[in-house]
Amino acid sequence: MTKSLENQPFCGERGFVDVPSDLTVRVDGRSFALHKFPLVSRCRRIRDLIGDSDPSRIELHAVGADAFELVARFCYGMSFDVTPANVAELWRVSDYLEMTEEYSVGNLRSQAEEFVDRVVCRSLAHCVEVLRHCDGGGRVTGKCVEAIASKACAEQMASSFSRLEYGDSGRLQMGKQKKGFEEGDSLWIDEISELGVDMYEKVIVAVKGRGVRPESIGASLMKFAEKKKVNIKWNFWNLQPTPLQKAAEGDPEGRRKAVEMIVGLLPAERGAVPMSFLFGILRSAMILDCSSSTRLDLERRIGLQLDAAELDDLLMIPSISRNGETATLFDVDAIHRILAVFCQNEERDDSDDGSEAGSPAAARTSLRKACALIDGYLAEIAPDANLRMGKFMEIASTLPPHGRLVHDGVYRAVDVYLKAHQNLSDLDRKRLCKLIDFRKLSQEAAAHAAQNERLPLQSIVQVLYHEQIRLRNSLFSCSSYSDDDRTTTNSNGSVKPNNQQPSWRARSRSTAVSSPGENYASLRKENVELKFELARMRTRLNDLENDRVAGKNVNKSRSRKLMGSFSKKIARVFFA
Repeated sequence: MTKSLENQPFCGERGFVDVPSDLTVRVDGRSFALHKFPLVSRCRRIRDLIGDSDPSRIELHAVGADAFELVARFCYGMSFDVTPANVAELWRVSDYLEMTEEYSVGNLRSQAEEFVDRVVCRSLAHCVEVLRHCDGGGRVTGKCVEAIASKACAEQMASSFSRLEYGDSGRLQMGKQKKGFEEGDSLWIDEISELGVDMYEKVIVAVKGRGVRPESIGASLMKFAEKKKVNIKWNFWNLQPTPLQKAAEGDPEGRRKAVEMIVGLLPAERGAVPMSFLFGILRSAMILDCSSSTRLDLERRIGLQLDAAELDDLLMIPSISRNGETATLFDVDAIHRILAVFCQNEERDDSDDGSEAGSPAAARTSLRKACALIDGYLAEIAPDANLRMGKFMEIASTLPPHGRLVHDGVYRAVDVYLKAHQNLSDLDRKRLCKLIDFRKLSQEAAAHAAQNERLPLQSIVQVLYHEQIRLRNSLFSCSSYSDDDRTTTNSNGSVKPNNQQPSWRARSRSTAVSSPGENYASLRKENVELKFELARMRTRLNDLENDRVAGKNVNKSRSRKLMGSFSKKIARVFFA
């Protein structure tokens, strides 16, 4: 560019050589010594300002000094470069100064518009460059936004055509499509991630209106979040802030605005973005103290697809204490709200399907996954000393009972909580163990529970009782199977012995029994003995409880030792 016109008495057009300036224009703190004729011939607003009182000095408030210098060069016929970086400002200034085609042929406004149409809108990079230098709306912004949306739509169509392939029948068919957040190769996604929050929002709204896939929208939002550093990495075990955490502290307001914008633009379709991204944005919203509506919206989106989450996702959510109060390490209240959304959605789906929600057979795969996920989460947060038992039980009991076909996960979480909170009263331990359905424990978990001294005595008795019932049912099924397998019927109706060894003999605990009848008699005898032993133990436990209530000095450790030795004895019989 040529030398600046600021404070220069002569300007470059030949007719104004050696002609002293007769107009001083004050723009943004800078003064330009110019001539009235070239300015008035192009700018209607300057003509009106001069024509009112024919002053020799005017001031313009809505124009930048650099932009006005380019306008002056244009009025004097001096050459300068119109680029994607300055065309938006030239368009805006030409509108303000009324440099239109109606006032003067070949004026600045028409040349700026022609440059946008012929150069900028044909290039994705040029459109993004123009939007980066725009500070608001206007026609130039609208043209560039629509051009980007059209290119994104065309790119999607080209990608769809590239996936066409010939099938086994010789007909064209669509090949397998990758998820949007795994592609990462869309040019428009990379380009628009450099925009500011406001311009980026305009572009995404326009792209959505063109029908671009939700997966591509999600991929773009993830790329933008990465560029703006709003998916903050939070390290619970290291007190030193991470680089991204420091960056967030440098501009919390800008990142807060970016997070709220991203949440507002998230596609409603399931799977448009991975669950880890949703949890990461929720964590950032908590750390940056975003609006409650933003956080609740994220929790609702997560709750609708909780079964797709992983345990590490739930452990991303920290508990932010802003008033200096003692808090848990993880935000269990947020997880509880997410669970409530998931349960409401499951109930609505069950009512729509007409299935029986109370039966285990009607439990959906998503519900079973969510139950396993929450059981693992409870086991991870159970060692937290600040975790109240009421909140622990509230989260564990939020999901419907028929969602857990096996209660091993609940038992493990309760056991970890009892181990970490050893000062619980007997009443609290009994309440906590009511979360466990001992009938649904696996054989390994029941064997552990039968010898677990942290459980109340009544819970251990329940474990042994239910295992006794399970053993009895197994014996009856084995006897029925052996009676059926002892004989077989020929095609002519005659009966002959079956020499095949029944399967229950392979599962028998005793190897000394030589015949099925003797084996069954031995097992039945053991069953009767266990019944008497359980009845005697219940009587002993009742006596101990009565002694404690009456105020007698009962040695609790002695009773626990007695129960432990008995449970080990029974466990050896049940689980050998």
